[in-house]
Amino acid sequence: MNALHYLKYFLFHAIGLLAAVAILAGGAWITFGLVAVLVIYLIGDAVCGDDISTPRFNYPGILTVQLWLALPLLAFIVFSAVWSVSSGDLFSFGLALSQLTGYDLIAARDATFVGHYLSTWIITGLMIGMVGTITAHELTHRTWDPVSMLVGRWLLAFSFDTIFSIEHVYGHHRYVSTREDPATAPRGRNVYFHILASTLKGNLSAWQIERKRLARKGHALFGWRNAVIRGHLMSLLLVLAAYAIGGPAAALFFTACALWGKALLEIVNYMEHYGMVRNPATPVQPRHSWNTNKRISSWAMFNLTRHSHHHAQGEVPYQDLKPFADAPMMIGGYLTTIIVAMIPPLWHKLMTPKVLAWDRHYASAEERQLAAEANARSGIRELMSHGAA
Repeated sequence: MNALHYLKYFLFHAIGLLAAVAILAGGAWITFGLVAVLVIYLIGDAVCGDDISTPRFNYPGILTVQLWLALPLLAFIVFSAVWSVSSGDLFSFGLALSQLTGYDLIAARDATFVGHYLSTWIITGLMIGMVGTITAHELTHRTWDPVSMLVGRWLLAFSFDTIFSIEHVYGHHRYVSTREDPATAPRGRNVYFHILASTLKGNLSAWQIERKRLARKGHALFGWRNAVIRGHLMSLLLVLAAYAIGGPAAALFFTACALWGKALLEIVNYMEHYGMVRNPATPVQPRHSWNTNKRISSWAMFNLTRHSHHHAQGEVPYQDLKPFADAPMMIGGYLTTIIVAMIPPLWHKLMTPKVLAWDRHYASAEERQLAAEANARSGIRELMSHGAA
């Protein structure tokens, strides 16, 4: 096995460290770091093409450790961000790094123009989503591995979203691309409405799943065995840690970063299954997810991009997912598609033809009927005819 196939997944960690260094450097370096991260994803996906390789890994334990490393990495990024908006220097963190590097981090922090803190918020939320949620997505599917589950749930705590480990695995994967799934966006829906609707319905779904699980086992609903309650307490602990670092302002800043990270998850949910239809009584097939094989997104996101195979076989580890080049394809790589999704007029202009093409080329006979009903509800064909006129 070529070592490069293992090393390529460390691109994920390199981008996280780049973000942390930019935050700690302060001033314009924060904004430069944010731009660098965007360029890596956007330009990288545009010029580096697709990765359709499916190598065989003889040492999968290395790949698991790469996933676990996301937790200390994310903790360092978030600590750095919270420290950067604080006035104190907890544990003499800034002083120690300044002495080690010869760069005065505290002076750079104190001289940072307030506008650059917007960049800190954006890049920290991006890292919570990309380093935290993406890795947790892989780890919390490994329900047989308590270490992976623990690491995954702590990663999700940074976005106030530990319920994802419940609703996603036991709800979303069962009902994906149906009207019963909170995470699947129906045709015509606005992404900003979807963020709110999917968050609320996802939490309610997780609560019901956990209630039924506890009832089957004969446990009380309100108690330490309730994973929903435990998860929210984990997130609360992180807010309190931010408060300890920098007081109320730091706690509020972390909360804003966490909510932005959570919003990113729902944007990704929105674009991964937008407009798909399926009878919940039929098996999930690769055609029920939008896929992409863009090289940089695949390497830096642990093959989350190969979403069609993931939903067809949710138990398959990320390194073994196949590219499924004949699956329905996204607009571009993940960050490119996220940005397009955040501009609703552009999203609908680009996605409506894709959705209608899905109806023609991918849908079963039953799904074409479901699609026709969905089009009628959303007015999607009327939108197309107006655009053509």
